[in-house]
Amino acid sequence: MKKIGVILHGSGVFDGSEIHEATLSLLAIREAGAVYECYAPDVDQYHVINHTTGEEMPEKRNVLVESARIARGEIKNLMELDLDAVDGLLIPGGFGAAKNLSTWAFDGPAGQVLPQIKDVILAAVRKQVPIASLCVSPVVVAKALEGSEYHAQLTLGTSEQASPYDIAGFSVGIESVGAVAKPASIEEVWVDSNLKIVTAPCYMMETDILGIRANTKQAVERLLEFIG
Repeated sequence: MKKIGVILHGSGVFDGSEIHEATLSLLAIREAGAVYECYAPDVDQYHVINHTTGEEMPEKRNVLVESARIARGEIKNLMELDLDAVDGLLIPGGFGAAKNLSTWAFDGPAGQVLPQIKDVILAAVRKQVPIASLCVSPVVVAKALEGSEYHAQLTLGTSEQASPYDIAGFSVGIESVGAVAKPASIEEVWVDSNLKIVTAPCYMMETDILGIRANTKQAVERLLEFIG
């Protein structure tokens, strides 16, 4: 049975993994007849956000511990991820990608990427392990591949439809670190057939849980096509 390693980065859109995207991706994996195994880095979150007010809270939380909420406790340290033991990877969106897996939220293209996630993504591309990257998480893929021989085609959405974010700015940003920005609507995904990377806009576009359901399912299906 095909196994997808799902890399989480907290629990909650503003400081961790986007829960709709994460959960509906897990559902899509199982509906497609595959299984998933969840991983997260054992590091502190950048900060903790009160999701009722949007304000920062005076406390610390651990990314692995918070991610375990989504995985119902069935989760492993990212350092334990063996690319020979999975058939593909999936990274949901949420600000945790730009705050905990990288510093893109604060430093943009000049930011850093967590060394362990950089190693996993770069090794996966070199081994031709397919990757699905949702919402804002393609910035992590772009940063992980920066300076390498790989120039991934990635989407963060399109400026032709409504979005709460600066899609054009994000696209310029990933191109500045070596990726190739491609447009895609909430009804679409972008597939880089050469590097076996699928990207889906998800909540980078104006949508609701139904749109996320369809977009994550589409991304998972295209990911599994690479595995055969």
